[in-house]
Amino acid sequence: MDGLLLSRLQFAVTSSYHFLFVPLTLGLSILVAIMETMYVRSGNEAYKKMTKFWGKLFLINFAMGVVTGLVQEFQFGMNWSEYSRFVGDIFGAPLAVEALLAFFIESTFLGLWIFGWERFSPKLHALFIWLVALASNISALWILIANSFMQQPVGYVLRNGRAEMTDFGALLTNPHVLYQFPHTILSGYVTASFFILGVSAYHLLRQNHLELFRRSVKLALTFGVITAVLLLGIGHFQGVHLVQTQPMKMAAAEAHWETESPAGFNVVAGIDEQKQTNTFTLKIPGLLSFISGSQEVQGIKDLQAADVAKYGPGNYIPPVTSLFWSFRLMILAGGWLLLMLLLGWYYWRKRDLEQRRGFLKVLLWTIAVPYIANIAGWYLAEVGRQPWIVYGLQKTASAVSPVVSGGAVLTTLIGFTLIYGVLAIADVYLLVKFIKAGPEDSVLNQAPGTSGKGASLWT
Repeated sequence: MDGLLLSRLQFAVTSSYHFLFVPLTLGLSILVAIMETMYVRSGNEAYKKMTKFWGKLFLINFAMGVVTGLVQEFQFGMNWSEYSRFVGDIFGAPLAVEALLAFFIESTFLGLWIFGWERFSPKLHALFIWLVALASNISALWILIANSFMQQPVGYVLRNGRAEMTDFGALLTNPHVLYQFPHTILSGYVTASFFILGVSAYHLLRQNHLELFRRSVKLALTFGVITAVLLLGIGHFQGVHLVQTQPMKMAAAEAHWETESPAGFNVVAGIDEQKQTNTFTLKIPGLLSFISGSQEVQGIKDLQAADVAKYGPGNYIPPVTSLFWSFRLMILAGGWLLLMLLLGWYYWRKRDLEQRRGFLKVLLWTIAVPYIANIAGWYLAEVGRQPWIVYGLQKTASAVSPVVSGGAVLTTLIGFTLIYGVLAIADVYLLVKFIKAGPEDSVLNQAPGTSGKGASLWT
C-alpha cells in the first residue's frame, strides 16, 4: 500500500497505454496526407480509396489516444502535487501551448477533413489533413519539450524552494529536445509504416483489392526505409548525448559497473545488482567506447560515488537488470524492423513480394514489434532517470502527493486498469472489423442529401 510505488505504477500503466496510440497517430497522419496529395495531383481514384481506408483506421487510433491522454494531466495534480508545486511554472507552459495551439488546430481541421469531402475543393481538403498531421507532430514537440526539462533542466532558477523559468528560449532549444523529438517522431513513422505493411499483407494474402494494397505497400516500404535509417542515426547520437548528460542511465543500460578505457560492449550479461557485478558477460572489446565517442567510459560504481559527493547520501543507481534488457529489446526490435524493410524492398523490386506468402505472414505479425520497441525505449528513458523525477533537482520520492493514501491510489489503479482493458478490447475490435471489411466498406460520408452507400459510416 506504498503511495509512492502505487502512484508510479499507476502513471506507468496510463502513460504506457496512451503511448500505444501516439506513435501510430504521428506516422499515419503523415502517410494519409501523402496519400491524399497523390490523389489530388494524379486524380487517380485508387489514391482516394487509400486515403479513406487508412483515414478511418487513423481516426479510431486518434480517438483512443485522446481519451487515454486526458487522465495523465489529472495525475500530475492529484498524485504528484509536490512535483507540480516544484516545477509547475516550467512544466505547465509547454503543455498549455500544446493544448491551446497544437491540439485545437489538430481537432478543428480533423473535423473539417472528416465532414468536408464533398464541401471543399480537393486541394483545400488535402490541406486540412496536412494541418492535422503537422499539428499532431507539433503537439508531440511541446510535450517532449516539457519532458526534456525533466531529463536535462535548463533555463531556470531555484527560488523559495521552487524551480522558476528564466529563459523560455533555453527551454525550446534544450539539447535533449534536439535528439528526443526526432527520435520519437521517427519511431512513429516506422510504426505507421509497419501498420500499413501488416494490414496490406493481410489483404494481399487473401487477394483482396490488389491495386490499392500494392500501392500501400510501395508507399509504406519507401517511407519506412527512409525513416528507419534516419531513426538509427538519431538514436546513436542521442545515446552519445546521454553518455554526457545522464551517464548513470547509459551505464545501467550497459550493466557497466567498472570504469574502463577502452570499454567493451556487453552483448549479454548475468547481472547481480546486490553485489554490483556481472556473473558472466559476452563482450565485444572496445565497442562501448566507440559507440559513446569516449575512450574512457565511467562505470556505475564511480558514478554512484560522484553522485553521493554532489547530491548527498543516497542510492542513485536505477534498476540495472531491467534497463539492460529493455535496451537490448529495443535494439533487437529495431534491427528486426530494419531487416523486414530491406527484405520487403528487395522483394518488391524483384516483383515477387506477393508470392512470398511466408514473408507476408511475418509482416502481418510484425505489426506488434514497433510497439514493443517504443515501450522499451520509453521505459529506458523514464526509469533510467531514477531516482530523479527532474534530473539533479527533485527526486521521485519527494514529488508524490503527501496526502493521497495508498488505498486511494490502489482503488483508482484498479479502476483505470479495468477501464483501459475495456477500451483496448473496443479498439482492437473496431480496428479488426474495418481492416477485414476492406476499403469498400470504409467510404467517407458525402454531403447530407447526396447519394452514396457509405455516408452513414462517418456520421
